[in-house]
Amino acid sequence: MYTLTFKVENQPMDIKCQVEAGENVLRAAQRAGIEIDAPCAGNGTCGKCRVRLVSGALEMPQNPRLSYVDYEEMWRLACQSKVIGDAVVWVPATASAFKEDIATADLSTPEELERYEKATDTIFSSGLSKTQFEDGCGVAVDIGTTTVTAALLDLKTGKVLSKASRGNGQIRYGADVINRIIQQMKPGGKERLQKAVREETLIPIMEAMFRESGKSASDISRIVIAGNTTMEHLFIGADGDSIRLEPYVPEFLELTGVDADRAGLPARKDSPVIFAPNVGSYVGGDITAGVLDTMMWDSDLMTLFIDLGTNGELVLGNSEYMLCCACSAGPAFEGGDISCGMRATTGAIDSVHIDKETLEPEYTLIAGSKPIGICGSGLIDIISELFRTGAVNSKGKFVRESRRVRYDEYGGKYVVAFADESGTGKDIELNEGDLDNFIRAKAAIFSAVRTMLETLAMTPEDIDRVIIAGGIGSGIDIENAISIGMLPMLPTEKYSYIGNSSLTGACAMLLSDEATDKVFEIGRNMTYIELSTEPGYMDEFLAACFLPHTDHRLFQRPEN
Repeated sequence: MYTLTFKVENQPMDIKCQVEAGENVLRAAQRAGIEIDAPCAGNGTCGKCRVRLVSGALEMPQNPRLSYVDYEEMWRLACQSKVIGDAVVWVPATASAFKEDIATADLSTPEELERYEKATDTIFSSGLSKTQFEDGCGVAVDIGTTTVTAALLDLKTGKVLSKASRGNGQIRYGADVINRIIQQMKPGGKERLQKAVREETLIPIMEAMFRESGKSASDISRIVIAGNTTMEHLFIGADGDSIRLEPYVPEFLELTGVDADRAGLPARKDSPVIFAPNVGSYVGGDITAGVLDTMMWDSDLMTLFIDLGTNGELVLGNSEYMLCCACSAGPAFEGGDISCGMRATTGAIDSVHIDKETLEPEYTLIAGSKPIGICGSGLIDIISELFRTGAVNSKGKFVRESRRVRYDEYGGKYVVAFADESGTGKDIELNEGDLDNFIRAKAAIFSAVRTMLETLAMTPEDIDRVIIAGGIGSGIDIENAISIGMLPMLPTEKYSYIGNSSLTGACAMLLSDEATDKVFEIGRNMTYIELSTEPGYMDEFLAACFLPHTDHRLFQRPEN
């Protein structure tokens, strides 16, 4: 046995644990309750779990995500490092930023609250009635793969008393649902993942809302939870393996009869916990609740609804029918699989403009004074700008010279911020591997849209409106997203953003039995297509893996 000591930045006390020879540092940290972000679930492909070896010995094989200079400066990837003696490692504060510091749509701003109030007014003016509660409070929850957001409402008045959000504690077990399911199937995995989302995430959120509102668990008489199919399975402790394996049949689509006692949540024991219904393996309760918010179920307009976050889910239809699917965009929109990518936290570059002549960038940050990485909306902007300025070609390869463009044996890279400009002391740069990963992610979105349209014998011109929701939706420059072939080329006035549609829908369900019944009706009436088995989808995907597409006519604006 060896002693592994963790020095966590901004924490006064060191954490020591006893480890076996050869034990993985990331796993040891997880066992000790130390938060280290690992979007790739410890596969060594994201490079985000950096720690610094202060003293002692760790064994780590060469990894392309860690440069020779970084290695010489004693940086290590926790997921690839094995303990071979007593050791002391330093964990930077950025390793746990995913827990508290992720920007999300959680009704925290006046704009979000106004959008929410208008949405609920519209829902309840459609013929759905609020339930006449005598008293009590309720909690609406959106369990996202990356973040969990919640609102505490007075059931009688419908007033929002408090709201809060927090990074999903499951993130350290992988950025995407597939890695979470794989983790669940390991010994003790079901309990670890359930604890991460419930005890480490949702319960602290609820306790924070109690403190802010002056309410307590005894005041809570109703809870609504909306999450994707995997998140709902992992929360309740159901087996998620059937979600990822053929024939892709989840353990449940509708889960009823759950109370707060069974769910392990702070509320009156017999308070009902209502789960928004799932439609298929990868279209879940966050989408059925979100569709309620879009009002497409009560409209003749042909609507394309896109929820952009860690996963990409899409719904196409109107009051007559709705077709839905999920695309394997991966975590690129949250900064995963991108060397300088990060979630929308402090220090993230979220918008970029590049000068066409000099290739010098101008960028904005979510917060902070110096950049430490690039989030999803910033990545869309950079790739669009690099393509617009001719710095990269349609294959995502660099073809121009500049002090910002560098070449090595792996290809070209673009330096967004030099070391002396960044908050990390290192260049923030985008390489051709990053471009390729992001191009595949945007291709997944566009090819999913094309596949759904073709299934209904439609073209983009048949779409009357496009509604975008999700974590990065508010920051997207629509023109830039169109220019790289991520979204169909439609007039920008057809696009709108509705914030956290899942949370809004969950709030409406909280206040109304009729709205709850409507969401279950929506779920039962939606037609789910599994893209991985859909004929022609792979051809569509491959055609979209270029900037903007192999068929440039799809992105040519009509001449006036």
